[in-house]
Amino acid sequence: MDKFDEIFAQQDTLNKRIGVNTDNMTEEEKAKWVLNYTRAMQQEMAELIDSVPWKWWAKYQEFDEQNAKVEVVDLFHFLISIAQVLGMSADDVYAAYCKKNEVNHKRQDSGYTEKDEADSRHI
Repeated sequence: MDKFDEIFAQQDTLNKRIGVNTDNMTEEEKAKWVLNYTRAMQQEMAELIDSVPWKWWAKYQEFDEQNAKVEVVDLFHFLISIAQVLGMSADDVYAAYCKKNEVNHKRQDSGYTEKDEADSRHI
């Protein structure tokens, strides 16, 4: 088992311990949990933002790099949970990432002057 597979397995165990079993969810449950996890990610993003001195008018702030790292990991927990709600495995996420990365490179190669939503439909 590689590290990405292990992370997915650990997240599944944690979710089930918390009482969220992503196996065989109904469409309604999936929608609920995608929304729940997305909202949790918004909060984690706010906490990540608070790790950097974003208040240009406040002189007391300092960059808390350690906390920023923790918030990134928290985001990862929820992002993996969303993938699991959607029935994606570590291999599925990896394959989709690779395909989307290729699309992004092609967009950069072409100058990305026009939006072509069809270029990602194969992912």
